[in-house]
Amino acid sequence: MPMDPDTNTAGTEGRLTRSSLDLDAILASRWVDPALFSLQEYEQAVAFYAQQRRRDARLLAIRQQAAASIEAWTGRVPRDVGSFGLRLNLETSDLDLGIGYPTDRRQEIVATLMAHATFKGERRTRFATTRLVFAFVCDSVDVDLSVLTEEDFTVACRMLDEIDATMTEPERIAHAWVKHLLREQGRLDDYAAWKLVTYARFCPEFRWVPIREHAHHPARPAGQRDGRRPSVGPERPGVPPA
Repeated sequence: MPMDPDTNTAGTEGRLTRSSLDLDAILASRWVDPALFSLQEYEQAVAFYAQQRRRDARLLAIRQQAAASIEAWTGRVPRDVGSFGLRLNLETSDLDLGIGYPTDRRQEIVATLMAHATFKGERRTRFATTRLVFAFVCDSVDVDLSVLTEEDFTVACRMLDEIDATMTEPERIAHAWVKHLLREQGRLDDYAAWKLVTYARFCPEFRWVPIREHAHHPARPAGQRDGRRPSVGPERPGVPPA
């Protein structure tokens, strides 16, 4: 049931965004139905979503540049595995790309990527598999590159294809709006969890562990961290596997 419009607000640069959504109920259900929105709030959400989409052309160009670099370094064609590829990103979102690579050649890929990127850690993808995460900057935008096992990369691509084919635009608008409200309210744990619900809904075989932002801050330009990591918690941060 919607809450009183005055009881659920989100701060945006000193202004309060009124919302009639029961965020706790939405978080508990791990999905948001656009039908829950009042007409007025849905119009707000549509306008907000359109504003986020204005950056798409620039981010697409940067993603193409980053992907070309990754392919040149590794010989593998990367896939966008983050919120931008799903059109669920906020203004603060960066880029997340992924590749598949044979497990028995991980030392080779580590040596290759360490010449171009920073190693962030080894993170668990499933109970029996991990992925390596690297970071670099492309045209002032932060890019995270996940090196998954070839099998996990295939599963991830299947998941992303299914999301792209079945998630409606109203659902994307509603998801992004809830994400925005949670972040503006400083509900960082809930925000981190919400960023993963779409992935978990379509790929329950992966472990989806939220990574929390360290502190609330105003909206930042692209290229600064928003804390989103659509997969698993850190296993061995900053130490390349031996």
